[in-house]
Amino acid sequence: MLYFSKIKIITVIIISLFFSYLSLSNVFKFDDNFLKNKINLGLDLQGGSYLLLEIDNQPIISQTLQNKLIELKKFFKDKSLNVRNFSIEDNKILFQSDFSSNELIVNFLQDKENDINPYYEKFKTHQYIFENVDNSFTFYLSDYGIVLLNTSSLDQAVEIVRRRVDETGTNEPNILKRGNNRILVELPGLDDPARIKSLLGKTANLTFQFVSSNENDAFGTEVLNFDNGVDQATVSKRIILNGDNLIDAKPRMDTQSNETIVSFTLDRVGAKKFGRATTENVGKQLAIILDGKIISAPSIREPIVGGSGQISGNFNFQSATDLALLLRSGALPAPMNIIEERTVGPDLGKDSIKAGFMSLIVGFSFVVLFMIYKYRIFGLIANFALITNLILLIGVLTLFGATLTLPGIAGIILTVGMAVDANVLIFERIKEEIKKENNQIIAFDSGYVKSRTAILDANITTLIAAVILFFMGSGPVKGFSVTLGVGIITTLFSVYFIARLLSSIYVKKNKEKVSLI
Repeated sequence: MLYFSKIKIITVIIISLFFSYLSLSNVFKFDDNFLKNKINLGLDLQGGSYLLLEIDNQPIISQTLQNKLIELKKFFKDKSLNVRNFSIEDNKILFQSDFSSNELIVNFLQDKENDINPYYEKFKTHQYIFENVDNSFTFYLSDYGIVLLNTSSLDQAVEIVRRRVDETGTNEPNILKRGNNRILVELPGLDDPARIKSLLGKTANLTFQFVSSNENDAFGTEVLNFDNGVDQATVSKRIILNGDNLIDAKPRMDTQSNETIVSFTLDRVGAKKFGRATTENVGKQLAIILDGKIISAPSIREPIVGGSGQISGNFNFQSATDLALLLRSGALPAPMNIIEERTVGPDLGKDSIKAGFMSLIVGFSFVVLFMIYKYRIFGLIANFALITNLILLIGVLTLFGATLTLPGIAGIILTVGMAVDANVLIFERIKEEIKKENNQIIAFDSGYVKSRTAILDANITTLIAAVILFFMGSGPVKGFSVTLGVGIITTLFSVYFIARLLSSIYVKKNKEKVSLI
């Protein structure tokens, strides 16, 4: 157990030097640092913004019911069923039928194989519940149907929020689901929280609709305000194109008008729709609408068939950049409201770092003094291995670009205690073996061998707990589990390779001494 081959010694040295180099790259700037990685500081250490967003799912429910109403109308018409008086009230679809059609409609909606009201065998329920009194029907979402809708919208919203935050260049954002309709957003080191709030608060639902003065428009009309808050325009409810067909959007300067615009590119389907609409409506005004407000309404001078276009308005470069970002990331499925907001200042973050590292230094100092007092030269070896363990831990975190939080510092402090515990177990076992064995080398070798099972069991069980915390926890809990889990691995390496290597060198050179420990 004390024997080390030259290859093993070289391997230990190379690993130690590599991770030491990574660790020191957080303190010193190396021009040849090929990884360019550093440990990121979490929200509680470098400051930043904490936002709790809540999704308003009512528009999604309303739109879902509206779509279902259209589907029901079409189905009943195709089946030549006499159904009338369709309406939506209190999140319910209401309609009436002739008595002759009642039984057919009921049997169809109850059928598990129908394509209007899906049946979920796992939950023993349909997506929609219907009630029938005489010839009146009430059709509404079941509890599971609402859960399914909310879950889908939440997953989509999380993805859109993540895209928007990533586009701003924020390091290591933490975006998590909270319950059925809330999203937690932590943004460490955020310089401009107002901009982020503005980006996350916009649904970014983009549509292209024609300006219409015809009150008898087949699709109906609506009056919308321009984003300047002054002007208005009447537009057709017919949606020519929406943001789903956009594949890219970028801010740029128009060299002719010398104004900032947003250029966009459409996918193949969108380009075809846009080309056909602009070809058939040359001379008309096309309103570009974002979240119910008209950004601009330019006149179509010629067909736009290339699959690209531009949005002009009263943009500066920042607002054009933000609009392009919103269009690229996609529209939120529903509006979101900020229900809780906290900002951690950089000064508070610095105080947290100072307090955390002061705790580490104080705890480390007491451990060092105890080990020297208790085990003399082997205490020094254990302390050297302990310092190396911390350097290796920081190096591994640097390699993976991990985020260090205040609970993460607590995990590092706990790692120090676990590393010392392993050395104490080994040294106490060696003392017992020396009482039974005159040969110092054999006694030391037996001490390492016989203590191995207890040390591995203790560290592996702790590692399992750290893994569970990582996958089941979130935020600060994850930060703690990461440093604890990595610390366990580096602890075993420092104990069984570094400390054992140094111990073997010393024991072999001083094997004739009566008592080494």
